Amino acid sequence: MSGRRIAFYAPLKAPSHPTPSGDRRMARLLIQAIEAAGGTVTLASDFRAYDGQGDGNRQLALRREGEALAAELIEQYRRLGENERPTAWFTYHLYHKAPDWIGPAVSAALDIPYLVAEASFAPKRADGPWGLGHNAATRAIAAADQVFCLTRLDMACVEPLIPAHHRLSYLPPFLDPLPFAQAVAERAAVASRFDLDVGRNWLLAVAMMRPGDKLDSYRRLGAALSLLDGDDWQLLVIGDGSAHDDAVAALAPTTDRGDGRIVFAGALPPADLPDIYAACDLYLWPGVGEAYGMAYLEAQAAGLPVVAGNERGVPDVVCHERTGLLTPPGDDAAFAGATRRLLDDDGLRHKLSKGASSFVNQERTVAAAARIIGEALA
Repeated sequence: MSGRRIAFYAPLKAPSHPTPSGDRRMARLLIQAIEAAGGTVTLASDFRAYDGQGDGNRQLALRREGEALAAELIEQYRRLGENERPTAWFTYHLYHKAPDWIGPAVSAALDIPYLVAEASFAPKRADGPWGLGHNAATRAIAAADQVFCLTRLDMACVEPLIPAHHRLSYLPPFLDPLPFAQAVAERAAVASRFDLDVGRNWLLAVAMMRPGDKLDSYRRLGAALSLLDGDDWQLLVIGDGSAHDDAVAALAPTTDRGDGRIVFAGALPPADLPDIYAACDLYLWPGVGEAYGMAYLEAQAAGLPVVAGNERGVPDVVCHERTGLLTPPGDDAAFAGATRRLLDDDGLRHKLSKGASSFVNQERTVAAAARIIGEALA
């Protein structure tokens, strides 16, 4: 792949977007992996093709804007010398709400490979309010010379769209584990900062507080914790957002015990997180509707066993009985039971802690992703 010049585009959220998110982070990580594989990456556009409301008129306007940007880019690239224009186009995360209106046209006009990572295909959206975006995403996936899927669920859905002469590869979620592997578990400092009891086990949840799946996860977490017996634990919650009050209310049955069982830390700078992960004992997050969840990888990179729901992309980042425990989706009693099992079994917790750290630091690194991308493009 050495010498390849890659035009990179993320229709849902550009890597340059000012608001932090897992999507923005994965876009940046993919750029790191492509560069680690020997490519040179330039951001082709920061155009956001997202329509969250199913508004047909908005989708038409986005299509027109995307097509105009594609025409501009084609002219711009054609004016460049042969040794300056892109040799491949790479689009990250396209689906019916954020299709790629630019990449297929530019790739076809320049006769360069069109590559896609984290493409989602939802047939049920074909005749609904996102029909225009669904059809565009379907055409883009079918046009891609190479599709990288970050979860096996997406891979199974996308595979029927891939022509026989094109390629489909599994590229599991990854991160840079070094800050988490090097984190220092200074429990006294963390206890002082968040008023935690050093004599208890610390459970951790890191998630934005927003409507939809995140709020549903907070509700599932609250229901499970209301079934978790004993006074040997506290939950530290890191995150904030527009659904703050609803998220707090979801945990109210446990909070109302009046023993400081739940501590809300609000949103914290990413640089603060590794040492907090390392100081805690378990990571809890039901993962309702979770595409995969970068926080699971962060927790495991710091050696933190995970308790999560066994749904969607979660099994692609949490290995049952190796790095954590997965429970049936929506089964609050099972989630509470898995948590209690790990609180009571020091040996199992230690085994999963070692397994979690080994899994991420050996298998889910930028270098590992670079090998997969490099091999696919060789």
